[in-house]
Order: sequence, then C-alpha cells, then structure tokens
Amino acid sequence: MSKGPLWTMAGTGLLVLLAGCNSEQSAFTPAGAEAERINILFWIMTIAGGLILVGVIVLSAVAIHAGETLRSRLSSERFIIGAGLVFPVTVLSMLLVYGFVVLRAGASAPPSDNGIRFVISGEQWWWRVTYFDADGNSFESANELHIPVGQPVRLELTTADVLHSFWVPRLAGKLDMIPGRTNVLTITATEEGVSRGQCAEYCGGAHALMSFHVVAQTPEDFEAWMAKESGPAVRSEAGPAVRGGQLFLDSGCGGCHAIRGTPAAGVIGPDLTHVGSRHSLAAATLPNTAEAFAHWIANNQHIKPENKMPPYNIFTRSELEDLAFYLESLQ
Repeated sequence: MSKGPLWTMAGTGLLVLLAGCNSEQSAFTPAGAEAERINILFWIMTIAGGLILVGVIVLSAVAIHAGETLRSRLSSERFIIGAGLVFPVTVLSMLLVYGFVVLRAGASAPPSDNGIRFVISGEQWWWRVTYFDADGNSFESANELHIPVGQPVRLELTTADVLHSFWVPRLAGKLDMIPGRTNVLTITATEEGVSRGQCAEYCGGAHALMSFHVVAQTPEDFEAWMAKESGPAVRSEAGPAVRGGQLFLDSGCGGCHAIRGTPAAGVIGPDLTHVGSRHSLAAATLPNTAEAFAHWIANNQHIKPENKMPPYNIFTRSELEDLAFYLESLQ
C-alpha cells in the first residue's frame, strides 16, 4: 500500500476522533441526571471488562509459555468450571443488578413540577415540539426544546410517519418513537446550556440531517421564555420585513407554515412564529441567519433531499432577501 492511502486513512481516523471531542453532543460530558447515571455505568463496565481482558491475556500467555505443571493446572476440570462458568456468571449477574440499580430500571417517572406537558413528534425530517401548560393551553415550536434546570421533564414521544428515535447524549439515553404509540422519556437537566440531539433510528434519506437542540434554562428564564414563545409573532416595521411578510402570505407559504398573529395557519411544516430566535434552521442543518434562510428557500432540496418543501426558485434576488429578512426578524 502506498503512502497516499495510508495518510488518507490516518487523516480520516484523526477527524473521527476530533469529532468526538465536541461536548455539545457527547455522552462523556453529561448535563443531566439520567446521562450521569449512564456515564457511571459505562465506566464501571468498561473498567471491569478491561480488567477481565487483561486477565484473559495473562492466562493465555501462561498457557502458551509456562511450564508443564502450571499448564496442567489451567487445563484441569476445576479451573475450567471455575474460570469459564462460575466466574463469568457471577460477574455478569453483579453487573446486571448494578446496572438496574444505577439506571433505576422500573422506577416510575415523576411528573413535571410545573404541570407542563412536552409532546414531541418525529417527522421526516424535523421535530414538531408542542408545549401544554397547566391549564391545557398549547403552542408549537420546531427542532428546539426548552426545559427548566433541576426539574424532571416528561417528554411524550410520538411519530407522524415512520420509526424515529429521540436521543440527547448529554441528557439521557435514547428512546424510539413508534407509529401508533406514545413513549415517555424523563430527563432532568443539571446545568444550564445547549445540548444537541439526533434521530438515532434510520428514517429515510435525510436521516443524518434530522437533529435538534435542547436548551436548559433556569426555571425563571424558562417561564419568561414560555410567556414570550406562546405569544404571537412581533411584527417588524422595517421596510424589507413588511415586504417579506406580505410576500410570505401572497406566495402561499401560510398553507404549510403557521405564524401566530397572521393569516398563516398551515400545519404541514414547522411553526415559524418565533423562528428567528432558534439556534438553527432545518433541524440543525443550517445556522440561523438571513443568508441561510434565503439559501434554504431556494435550494432546500439540495440541502436536505426529499424533504416535503419544494424549492422556491421563483423569487428574484431582492424578493428572496426581503423574505429572509422577515423570517429572521421573527424573534
């Protein structure tokens, strides 16, 4: 093999290792109570497995290179039963019980302290997030979940089409979203910050581009965010935003998307009422900028193939800029 392919393989391996250093989506930097328990269990099992591996290697070396007396002891029926049957059964049983205890298997999920329900529906290829307050009032967002720090949050997970899987490595383990069922995942954030999540079950061509963000806030900041997010869109009086808003309605965008406080009331695509305040666009595929809005509107099938939104290449450059400016202004 020439040096070229070797360097390519080494460079690829290095990039993979460096990608794992990003703490935003790493199970090794837990920011939730459930993720912390998973992290502890991982290290216990990894260390135990490593010690057993070392023991097996040592015994293998002894069996190959030791004297006849020692080798005969290793091949005795008592040693084989003890090391090959009793020892693994005992160790695996202990690890199994310990895992159940650490992960609190079978424990009922506590209700949310503030009475808020969080319902998340996986769709190809984005996430519909619906918040229900204690009085039963609701509003929608998309591709971003806000939760209060220090409070158990019950997520009701459903799917609108195929099998998906909700996974935020820093906060908890993954849970599948199965057609016709509602599964419940409880997460408890232990610190403020933004964590990235990912669909962990192949769901179609753009599966790898179905990510989201979870924003953990203090209870006070979360309540303030809820009050603002549940309200209608704030109309910008800037000229480009006014023109872009009218263009949004005239072009039929409201048939698929909703913007509360306007005639747009579509339910096929994500709710865009406060889209300008989110951390990303297109399920964490693009940054949240006016340029990204314009790029998505005109080239979304190239960015995320087979998504349900057709490419809008009917707009002039100035119209596209006005429309992108309007969407970015929806804070």
